[in-house]
Amino acid sequence: MHAPNNPFRKQVTANLRIEAGINWLLRLCAYAIVIAASIIFLTIFWKGSKALVQPTFPFINIGFLTERPETLHVLEKEGSPTLSMGDREFREFEKTHDISAYKKASYVYAAGGIFPNIVGTVLLVIGSMTIALVLGIFSAIYLSEYSRQGPFIHMVRLAILNLAGVPSIVFGLFGFGMFVLAFNWGVSLLAGWFTLAFMVLPVIITASEESLRAVPKGFREGSLALGATQWQTIRQNVLPYALPGILTSSILGIARVAGETAPIMFTAAFVMRDEMPWQVKHFTDFFFQGVMALPYHIYVVSSKIPQNEYTEKVQYGTAFVFLVVVIGIALASVMARIKMRNRYKW
Repeated sequence: MHAPNNPFRKQVTANLRIEAGINWLLRLCAYAIVIAASIIFLTIFWKGSKALVQPTFPFINIGFLTERPETLHVLEKEGSPTLSMGDREFREFEKTHDISAYKKASYVYAAGGIFPNIVGTVLLVIGSMTIALVLGIFSAIYLSEYSRQGPFIHMVRLAILNLAGVPSIVFGLFGFGMFVLAFNWGVSLLAGWFTLAFMVLPVIITASEESLRAVPKGFREGSLALGATQWQTIRQNVLPYALPGILTSSILGIARVAGETAPIMFTAAFVMRDEMPWQVKHFTDFFFQGVMALPYHIYVVSSKIPQNEYTEKVQYGTAFVFLVVVIGIALASVMARIKMRNRYKW
């Protein structure tokens, strides 16, 4: 006997088949992105670890993290093992050996470490994000809480959204023209901070304004009804609950600021600098010192010098450290956001 037809059984129709096909298409797109990103990051981690990991104790190449970039000198002599050494070691070797007996090859920035680049990147990120957050939050507070909604304010918001799509090279030229030349700051931390801060301001303003608007109006009305001023209401009853969303925008800003090369190559970065920013006579001179930076170092080593097996090790090692630095700063923002979310709930 045939089983009776179930009237509640799901009927397979053409629309359901199309829906299933779209579902699989979207799933494959997501998987493709994850796989591509995984391949890129695993390649960087695998090849970059060769510059950081060593077979002997302490198993980490401390010199790569604490020394300055140097030129690598490779010496070959028939019947002798190949010698590889940086500038300082090579100068000591010259004093006790006859260099003319060796076949010598030199590779720029393929020895030493990247300590000045790490310091420069951290300084650029912290300084620019501090300026961007202060200006961005104040601007968002004005647009959300104080301004009268009208054609002018709508035009300002549209301008902010358009600025978010401006290429970074344009911000670099703007910073070079205004801060380096017009303000006479030169190639310095201060010029790099303001250039990078203006570059991420649109994202921070937009996200901060949306976070402020997400706070219920009752928080404002209850505070104002009890006699608080508008600024007291914003500072004590609105801003604390909007901070988690604001910190989310800061995480996006950190990733962009740390990875930009075009703006800092005009305003803040040097290929090589002997002194660290704090090695100055007067404290105020600290802000007018140029720095080395990880993204600019990767750019120079990858495109401006001859490529070989030695420079490839430095490229991937620098990229590996760069990712770790960015992830570390972003994780600090994530932890602060989680802490504030747990503290302020409604």
